[in-house]
Amino acid sequence: MDESRLREIPLFAHLSKRQRSRLARHVRAVELGPGDHIVDEGEFAYEFFMIEAGNAAVIARGRHLGDLGPGDFLGEIGLVRKSDRTASVIATTPLRAIVMDAEGFRKMARSMPTAMAQIDAAIEWRLERDKLFGLERGSEQGGR
Repeated sequence: MDESRLREIPLFAHLSKRQRSRLARHVRAVELGPGDHIVDEGEFAYEFFMIEAGNAAVIARGRHLGDLGPGDFLGEIGLVRKSDRTASVIATTPLRAIVMDAEGFRKMARSMPTAMAQIDAAIEWRLERDKLFGLERGSEQGGR
C-alpha cells in the first residue's frame, strides 16, 4: 500500500514519510458492505483496523455502544491485552478500511510512542465506557 493513504489517517498524520512507509508494509485495504462484520465479539484479535470511509456500529452483548467513522480505529484492545474481542463492529454503510497485521501493530507499538499514546487513551476510554454499560469482563477483557 502507498504510504500516502496512511497520511490521511489522523493516528498517523504526524509520522514522517519514512515511518509511514515502514508501516505500509504491514497493511492492506479492505472494502465492506452494509451488514458486513469487521470483527466479532469473542473472536481472537489479530488485526488492527483504521476506517478511511464509511460508518460502523459497535455492538456488545446485543447492546449498541456507539458508532465509528472515518479516522476511527478499532481492534487495539485485543492486540494490546492479547485477548478476545469484547464487541462486534458491523459496517452500517459501504466501508473502506486499512488493516494492520499483529506484527505491524507490535512494531508500531515499539517505535511510535505518540501513536501508541493515542491508542492507549482510546483503550482507557473504551474500557470505561464498557463499565458504564455493565460490560466489564475482568481478566477476560478484550478488544474490538
